[in-house]
Amino acid sequence: MLWSKTFIPTLKETPQEAELISHQLLLRAGLIRMLMAGVYSYLPLGFLVLNNVQNIIRQEMDACGAAELLLPALQPLELWIKSARDKDMGEVMIRFTDRKGRKICLGPTHEEVITTLVKNHISSYKQLPLILYQIQTKFRDEIRPRFGLVRGCEFIMKDAYSFDKDEDGLDKNYKAMYEAYCRIFKRCGLEFLVTEADPGVMGGNVSHEFMVPVKDGEDIEVGHIFKLGTKYSSSLGANFLDAQGKLKTIIMGCYGIGVSRLISAIIEQNYDKDGIIWPKEVTPYKVIILPLDTTDKKIMELATDVYKKLEQNSIDALFDDRDERAGVKFKDADLLGIPLQVIIGKESSKMNTVELKIRRSSEKIIKKKEIIYKEIGKLING
Repeated sequence: MLWSKTFIPTLKETPQEAELISHQLLLRAGLIRMLMAGVYSYLPLGFLVLNNVQNIIRQEMDACGAAELLLPALQPLELWIKSARDKDMGEVMIRFTDRKGRKICLGPTHEEVITTLVKNHISSYKQLPLILYQIQTKFRDEIRPRFGLVRGCEFIMKDAYSFDKDEDGLDKNYKAMYEAYCRIFKRCGLEFLVTEADPGVMGGNVSHEFMVPVKDGEDIEVGHIFKLGTKYSSSLGANFLDAQGKLKTIIMGCYGIGVSRLISAIIEQNYDKDGIIWPKEVTPYKVIILPLDTTDKKIMELATDVYKKLEQNSIDALFDDRDERAGVKFKDADLLGIPLQVIIGKESSKMNTVELKIRRSSEKIIKKKEIIYKEIGKLING
């Protein structure tokens, strides 16, 4: 991608409203912009990171035998009344009445909806176990939205739900999800802690939180899993016939990851004084190409040649083709945090060499371009 063809509005100064480092860097690096308190637009770089995180989650969920679907954001309030959670959620739930007089809410979570769906189509033990998941926007009327993507009124979550015929089945699926979560957070470049937690309004008797320690501020929870038991299936009538023809209640578990919150957590553990340092699996681009003088024909020819070669090898690269001073390009490249920087200046055009800078360590390698291609391949795939 050419910088001139995308939208990366970087900021030199730290926005006053941003308290956490992650919020500051998300704004300064041009990944997000606030529409109103607790509601954000994802700009091109932010959207790429979001997609990469979602792809990691999908890969690990699919590997556990979970099937993806997409549930409605609009939910009838009567489902929440049946589960008695309309009162538990209190004023956090965004509610309204439509023109037909129906009482509706914007989904803060989807236990009631998924349970209703399953109860209408699962009737026999032969159809169990089943794991369904989605990646979807949730809505909560937070009293004090803060910390950017950490606590918003509109946010993206991965929520999965397991349906089993007995507690042994639930234990198996719960363990599988626990292990999948560990893999997801490791692939996202995170150090994390797992703690036993209070199930709260979600219900059930066992739950674990996945917490990310941060240098400054509060440790901003990125995952939570619950053994729900029959809390929702009993109140909403989700039953099945066992092998003896007896009516039993489906045993449930639920498993959530704050996808948008996860982006903030990644930044909180991966930055320095100059900006973000993206882990390679979530970075918006693997390489940024920095021609230091766009008016120099030889420099631009060499930079273009490198860009095309990376494209041919399916390596995502951002080509900074702006007519800007070298200092501006260096500062923006460090701020964006793309793992590898290919720097091409007058010395490069004379010697037919390029400089490769590793963002995390600041190590620099100056070699012929053919060798640099091999170094990039090793660093990306190694």
